[in-house]
Amino acid sequence: MELAYVCEWEKRPKSTHCPSIPLVCSWSCRNLVAFTTDLKNEDDDKEVSHMIHIIDTEHPWDVYSINSGHAEVISCLEWDQSGSRLLSADGDGQIKCWSMSDHLVNSWVSNLSSSLDGDPIVALSWLHNGVKLALHVEMSGSTNFGEKFSRVKFSPSLTLFGGKPMEGWLAVTVSGLVTVSLLKPGGALLTASESLCRLRGRVALADIAFTGGGNIVVAATDGSSSSPVQFYKVVVSVVSEKCRIDTELLPSLFLRCTTDPLRREKYPAVTHLKFLTRENSEQVLLCASNQSGSIVECWSLRKEGLPVNNIFQHRSPVVGEKQPTILKWRILTTTNDLERVSAVALPKLPISISNTDLKVASDTKFCPGLGLALAFHDGSIQILHRLSLHTMGVFYGSSSSSGTGQRPGDESAIKRQRTGGPALHFKALQFSWTSLALAGVDNHGKLHMLRVSPSMGQVLEMNTTLRHLLFLLEYCMVTGYDWWDVLLHVQPTMVHNLVEKLHEEYMRQNQALQQVLATRIVAVKASLCKLSTATAARACDFHAKLLLIAISSTLKSLLRPHVLNTPDKSPGDRLTEICAKNTDADIDKVMINLKTEEFVLDGPPLQSLQQLIQWVGDFVLYLLANLPNQGSMVRPGFGFMRDGASLGMLREMLVMIRIWGLLKPGCLPTFTATSDNQDSMQLLFRLLTKLWLCSREDGPPQDPDESLIDECCLLPSQLLVPSMEWLPVNDGVIVKLQGKHPLRLQFGKASSLPGAGSTAPLEVFTRSPGSQKMDNLRCVHMGVCPTEESKACTRCGCVTMLRSPNKTNAMKQWEQRWIKNCLCGGLWRRIPPILT
Repeated sequence: MELAYVCEWEKRPKSTHCPSIPLVCSWSCRNLVAFTTDLKNEDDDKEVSHMIHIIDTEHPWDVYSINSGHAEVISCLEWDQSGSRLLSADGDGQIKCWSMSDHLVNSWVSNLSSSLDGDPIVALSWLHNGVKLALHVEMSGSTNFGEKFSRVKFSPSLTLFGGKPMEGWLAVTVSGLVTVSLLKPGGALLTASESLCRLRGRVALADIAFTGGGNIVVAATDGSSSSPVQFYKVVVSVVSEKCRIDTELLPSLFLRCTTDPLRREKYPAVTHLKFLTRENSEQVLLCASNQSGSIVECWSLRKEGLPVNNIFQHRSPVVGEKQPTILKWRILTTTNDLERVSAVALPKLPISISNTDLKVASDTKFCPGLGLALAFHDGSIQILHRLSLHTMGVFYGSSSSSGTGQRPGDESAIKRQRTGGPALHFKALQFSWTSLALAGVDNHGKLHMLRVSPSMGQVLEMNTTLRHLLFLLEYCMVTGYDWWDVLLHVQPTMVHNLVEKLHEEYMRQNQALQQVLATRIVAVKASLCKLSTATAARACDFHAKLLLIAISSTLKSLLRPHVLNTPDKSPGDRLTEICAKNTDADIDKVMINLKTEEFVLDGPPLQSLQQLIQWVGDFVLYLLANLPNQGSMVRPGFGFMRDGASLGMLREMLVMIRIWGLLKPGCLPTFTATSDNQDSMQLLFRLLTKLWLCSREDGPPQDPDESLIDECCLLPSQLLVPSMEWLPVNDGVIVKLQGKHPLRLQFGKASSLPGAGSTAPLEVFTRSPGSQKMDNLRCVHMGVCPTEESKACTRCGCVTMLRSPNKTNAMKQWEQRWIKNCLCGGLWRRIPPILT
């Protein structure tokens, strides 16, 4: 493992955190990290503010801090399955649901809450939505995504009419109550509480898991290692518009260390209780501790035959009668005596643990999802195998305040003896969703981020490493989870091969799946290409392709059939078909073959979309003017020269725009020409058609002929070629994390460190201080010092105005598509005014 970066909270509390105060950290599938601190008032030392801090991992310095309003210390933080809502619970029984305001990751509000006054919450979870995937390492070489990542039959915790999962949350209190809050379709909360069992007792620790049949299982202990760990089945239902909770006692267990005569009194307290995975209620991890050490045990629930008394052994068996069985907890494995455990993190990657998958994972050294992390009071972290509990990797802390760990490139870290104990240790620890990174909060309230190698530091061949990273990128594509943590392990030399292999795997999928993943794979490729200066220009091309696809689908959606009883094909499909068949370089001759009545639109929609139409015209001009300079892959636009599908898409849009220009000349793109009688659209269409014919999918690729290149060389003397200022500039941290050295950041101060291996940034990624700021989605200039509030994509850096300046329906529909996410799928964050 390597420390990726360390962030310090800028406004440090006066005193460090007391060991009794829990710190909580939670990592969402959209790579948002939430953690808590407690700040003392400078004037009143007794007044403490319980803060929740939320960051996106690409801009960790841009923290959004919430004075949560909780009266007591926050004990639980839980993200929902979409990564867009957060639950917080405290020691006074208050539960709050936080959601994004205006879909911004640095703006949160709490509109929903429930309460059990005075009853501290010890466990909290969202109800299961019934979606469960299994990741099969055995099938990592398969060409079918459906075989690599299979959908597991799993029932939601509660369903509405038609089988739709009902949203809500469930919590367990210290007095042994289970409380459920259900979100009704109208937005109201339906709440109920019930005792876990008839004889209520103190619950010091608890955890929640789900079964495939839609039931909920709660594990609870009173904190004493000599007491049993109890398990309860919880069934939630809605009867007559009221929430009903039914509970049932399940088999319990006693820790093995309490039955060992040598350890009976050694570890008096149970300090950690966790189900190994959220969807597996049959495996549980327990940690018992004393003041100086801990021991960890892994248990499994198994079905065993019930022994029959000898009296009945000689009775003649009844046909079809089976031996009675009973569910019983059996210990899988236990560790030796360890240092005192301060935090536990369990993997979220749903790796299949069948014997075949485990063997393939062991043979190929594929470790994500197989290890759980233990943090110790001496500052170290160990990764243990989730089933055997043997050590897979070790991170040694340092006594310095930065908390940096093992030396860069040190492969023998496990064998190296630890030095003096550090002052800091982790009190909260969380794996990312692909288990390739760890986020932790130490006892001074600092946030740390650590890389976790896919092979746990074992040396692998380059092809094997690429296959592992490719497998996880495909998983993120299929699930829609953010792949930021996978990029932590991609070196610049790997980028080209990963992009090519990802494209090959994508092309092997069926047509329906390709259509679903069409924009997602382009976004993944763009993220990869930014990691290397050799491929950075291709990232520009991929962003342009995302915008091109979005504009094309929007413009085609405006077309309507002239009569209702039309064939199956839409006007947009017919346009594509005709343009593909007609190879004529004269735009007017292509236009004659179309039913122009399908293109008849009112003037206002066309006029309001003029800036998008202008972008299409400018982009075609830019591509053609730069064709003679494409001797290398460094320049933006190179990716389109061989992309017949994208060139065909541009060609179709020029035909559409030409027809609309006859109806509404004001919607046409504006070009600055040197000649008054220059038909710019005709010229661009003719050159674009020639270039398209060289790269058509139904024929062998050809190099552009000399005459085409000569004509493109003359373009700058005929038309003013636009600049590339419409490209977004990404200021994220991922490109700065490629090296082995730790990166130290501070909240509130943007990172100004140069990217790894970059000597001089590309011209397209630099902007002079006095340059025009662009709205990358609306394709309009915002001025040098914009007065409008703006937001930026956390992934690609795309900037757009927060409030719409448009009143027309057509433009509002375009903007509505990007309310929740950027066109690359990234989340939005409000840009601080000083950075605008």
